[in-house]
Amino acid sequence: MAALSLLAAIVSAQDSNGPVRPPTTGTAGAGLLCDRAVVMRVPDPRKQIAYCPAMEVLAGGRYVATALTHDTRAEAAHQWLVSVFTSDDRGTTWTRRKDLPMVDGQPFAAGGAVYVVGGREDLVISRSEDGTTWSDPVPLKTGKQWYSFPGLPIRMNGRIYLEKECRTEPVKHGFPVWSLAPVVMSAPLDADLTRPEAWTFSNTLSFQDVLARHGKPNLLGVPFHGSNSSRRPVPRIGWGEGNLVQIHDPSHVWHDKTGRTLHIFLRAETGRSGLAALAKAVVGSGGAITVDVERAPSGEPIVLVPLPGGQGSFNILYDQKTRLYWLASSQSADSARRVEALDPWHYGLPYNERRRIALHFSRNCMDWSFAGVVADAGSAKRSFFHASIVIEGDDLVLVTRESDESAVNAHNSNLITFGRVRQFRRLIH
Repeated sequence: MAALSLLAAIVSAQDSNGPVRPPTTGTAGAGLLCDRAVVMRVPDPRKQIAYCPAMEVLAGGRYVATALTHDTRAEAAHQWLVSVFTSDDRGTTWTRRKDLPMVDGQPFAAGGAVYVVGGREDLVISRSEDGTTWSDPVPLKTGKQWYSFPGLPIRMNGRIYLEKECRTEPVKHGFPVWSLAPVVMSAPLDADLTRPEAWTFSNTLSFQDVLARHGKPNLLGVPFHGSNSSRRPVPRIGWGEGNLVQIHDPSHVWHDKTGRTLHIFLRAETGRSGLAALAKAVVGSGGAITVDVERAPSGEPIVLVPLPGGQGSFNILYDQKTRLYWLASSQSADSARRVEALDPWHYGLPYNERRRIALHFSRNCMDWSFAGVVADAGSAKRSFFHASIVIEGDDLVLVTRESDESAVNAHNSNLITFGRVRQFRRLIH
């Protein structure tokens, strides 16, 4: 598409059919990460931001990664563009395959094909047979506006399940966490998922709906910072950027022996660290999906749960081999610092640290054990955050957002990079 040719230059100085050679980024310090490579680097970090990395490993071993770019240049053909990359040498080099006019793309394999879904004004989806050639995006005709963070899919009972958030208020920009509603969408694995009628969508339940029904969280110090905090905006509390999780352990208090319940762990915007938000999705006998709050064994509603790095973007995946859940999230090391005492380069409030990704594991998604630091950017000006993780054999492979010295700040990442944690199961203790 001719309209895409201008913005295509943001993802590589290389020809679009050639591989992106991985220069050293110079941002990551000591940690578990090895085999690092650049997937995408924006050439103008003052006006372009690299967002929302996501990854899938296909059955034949090919890696498919996606990354969103926001371009504020007046001459840009599209403000938002998701680029699709592939690697056939285990992440050493990456080739850009397609630029898709969408937001927050998520790649996933289903029924012998691979798809990318994302969107804002509507959800749109693109299909490929092998990751090389992609269709133009097709709208799913949802009638809703979306904030479609790329979490990880769940496959069960012959269907695929994804979580996206729709906007229940007409706020198109920023992160309106109070009004985001986690929506679970599902389709048969063997269907043509570019057909809107293949998909079933849950109800909408925003964070402000939960507060209206159940009241404010009590005795948690939420929100942590009040409106008198100087020099930093204080957000309204809420949730977003969800991860679908299936509880497999029959002894777990939230296990569903019928296999019809999924849990949604979401980033909790509360002004403090160490908390995530929680909801659940129940699939009815007729296939309808209902999202609601979970309840503790006492019967009390529960919407905030402990989770290291739950204040930022995170990924949770289940490892069938160890029957453990693995979590990649931002490590917050000094969230109790006074706002006025922050490093001038610190982005946002004290809890919003973006320089270090940590890895944890858990048997129940409530009690997490520290496995190690994946990588550390080394300073408040740089960042290393938002990892999308996939298990490949004995390794954990991931794509992440990074900011180096040329970035505007720690949020406006200018790099999407690949890395590997070798033999990650050896970290279990």
